[in-house]
Amino acid sequence: MKTTNYLFVIVVVIILAACTNNDTSMKLTYPKTKKGTVKDTYFGVEVKDPYRWLENDHAAETESWVKAQNEVTFNYLNKIPNRESIRKRLEKVWNYEKVTAPRKRGDYTYFYKNDGLQNQYVLYRQKGNSEPEVFLNPNKFSKDGTTSLGSVSFTKDGSIVAYAISEAGSDWRKIIVMDALSKKIMGDTIVDVKFSGISWYKKEGFYYSSYDKPKGSELSAKTDQHKLYYHKLNTKQKDDKIIFGKKQKRRYVGASVTEDNKYLIISASKSTSGNELYIKDLENENSPLNTIVGDFESDSYVIDNKGSKLYIVTNYNAPNKRIVTVDASNPTPENWKDLIKETKEVISPSTGSGYIFAHYMVDAISKVLQYDYDGNLIRKIALPGIGSVGGFSGKLEDKDLYYSFTNYTTPATIYKYEPKSGKSTLYKKPKIDFNSDDFDTKQVFYTSKDGTKIPMLITYKKGIKLDGKNPTILYGYGGFNISLTPSFSIANTVWLENGGVYAVANLRGGGEYGKAWHDAGIKQKKQNVFDDFIAAAEYLIKENYTSSDYLAIRGGSNGGLLVGAVMTQRPKLMKVALPAVGVLDMLRYHTFTAGAGWAYDYGTANDSKEMFAYLKAYSPVHNVKKGIEYPATLITTGDHDDRVVPAHSFKFAAELQAKQIGNNPILIRIETNAGHGAGTPTSKTIALYADIFAFALYNMPTK
Repeated sequence: MKTTNYLFVIVVVIILAACTNNDTSMKLTYPKTKKGTVKDTYFGVEVKDPYRWLENDHAAETESWVKAQNEVTFNYLNKIPNRESIRKRLEKVWNYEKVTAPRKRGDYTYFYKNDGLQNQYVLYRQKGNSEPEVFLNPNKFSKDGTTSLGSVSFTKDGSIVAYAISEAGSDWRKIIVMDALSKKIMGDTIVDVKFSGISWYKKEGFYYSSYDKPKGSELSAKTDQHKLYYHKLNTKQKDDKIIFGKKQKRRYVGASVTEDNKYLIISASKSTSGNELYIKDLENENSPLNTIVGDFESDSYVIDNKGSKLYIVTNYNAPNKRIVTVDASNPTPENWKDLIKETKEVISPSTGSGYIFAHYMVDAISKVLQYDYDGNLIRKIALPGIGSVGGFSGKLEDKDLYYSFTNYTTPATIYKYEPKSGKSTLYKKPKIDFNSDDFDTKQVFYTSKDGTKIPMLITYKKGIKLDGKNPTILYGYGGFNISLTPSFSIANTVWLENGGVYAVANLRGGGEYGKAWHDAGIKQKKQNVFDDFIAAAEYLIKENYTSSDYLAIRGGSNGGLLVGAVMTQRPKLMKVALPAVGVLDMLRYHTFTAGAGWAYDYGTANDSKEMFAYLKAYSPVHNVKKGIEYPATLITTGDHDDRVVPAHSFKFAAELQAKQIGNNPILIRIETNAGHGAGTPTSKTIALYADIFAFALYNMPTK
């Protein structure tokens, strides 16, 4: 590290040490939250819901409550010594050029770039060796930078592009069609699109998906009927043809057209796990929609085809997934042939340059094997280190492919890969004010309550003293078959370089070890996830990385549920709790927006008396008790979150504020013009992390 940087870090260490305070009893007067008399009855059991009125986030009364809560929260945060210094350090380390891997479309090569502190990434293009030019700049879509760019899809020849935009963080999108050569809008704007890809058929039109958008409250959205539409260019959206979902009720429907424009592949699901798979021959207008997989017990998708030969990834009779082939004329499972068999590691493949790249997770760490389309192993790819890779995907004709490598101390670095030779060369390495060589990441395996071994990655500054006094953030998710693999966080560099420990536990409910690992943390096994997280905290304390006084737990969305459940079950285990955009009312989550689609993981309170009792026993909103001192808590959410509606966070904050004893603060930070997280402007992200770190450190004792 350069001397100037080293001195700066010493100064910041002193500053952050000064932020910690043995007396965290800033006098707080919380806004008064009225209590209603609403009650629900489940299987003969009456449950009070005094804050039901907060579910109406469009009501003037709710908006006044939000304003009052934010005033208390920011008044508290503004008084934390040197919070601004933390924000400035975050801004400084954030300010470096970030570039994504290039992709060829037509005569142009496209890539995303952020100069450093731009609120949104800009899409550039380059023709040959000419200077790159701006193609789409979402920073100019809105004055406050809250309109973001989503899916971008080109026709095969690259002459027309359809791109989606999100406003104020909403999951609802608009799709805009543009002549890619002249950059002129073609007037084919599609509105009210949700949870959708964009897949072109030749240059004639594209497929997209959406629900019937409700008028007013999101609570009335028909989220059990997702429809697949086909939009023909130069026609009105009202004339778009419904391809799937008019008669079939499915919560999630998506489609893709094969690269050769021969087949339409449709995936339809009732929940976030398990799908039906269909195929239609687009070369025959009158061809039927044929079933590939007709139940919801497995997950399957088509990754490619060679003529009528389909290549399918599936966990049908293979919990860790395999790749099979089958002829499109008779594609059902009894005709499948194994191409790449299931192994003890989970496979997640990509294709490019006429090869299949089998991505495996070995204890959450990436391994990649290259195969040809006959299933012959070409090579194990030598990766730059221990971490996560993404990429190795492209068109059949691409001679070079690109992949990114990252871990908890290495910013995403892009490599060019030559599939014929297996040679990797450095393409783009970011220049960031952070010295990765000063830090270590260690993988440990700890024992959960029922004896299950759980992996955890712990990142810290070299030479750290294990005295139990290191400020530590323990992060987890544990749900929806999602795997937490090593990845770089710009924000966490500030935490790490100042002696903080960052630990990520690979809990059950995730996908790190396949379907069995996922299913071990769902429905009436959900407590396994919380026990795994509690055991992770206990391990960190036992091994003297930290202690309860210096431990913060953090998670978002399903991870927000994790934090809410653990802090209400074991309030003395941690000093700080940081639940973000959490699913916190487990009795009513399925009544909001797309919540009903999460029932595979959670079950619902209407399923059975046993399921109701199980959910009520851990639902954070329903397990806040009087007379308990809960940890210092900073709940974060967005006022435009239409995935996990902010009512979850509102009700949890109200319960905690009403029942909390002691001096630990209970605050809720409600971001305006923000949603579930995707597309959040850089400026807001930096401000959020500054508040989180300042709050956590301020509420830990002086070391």
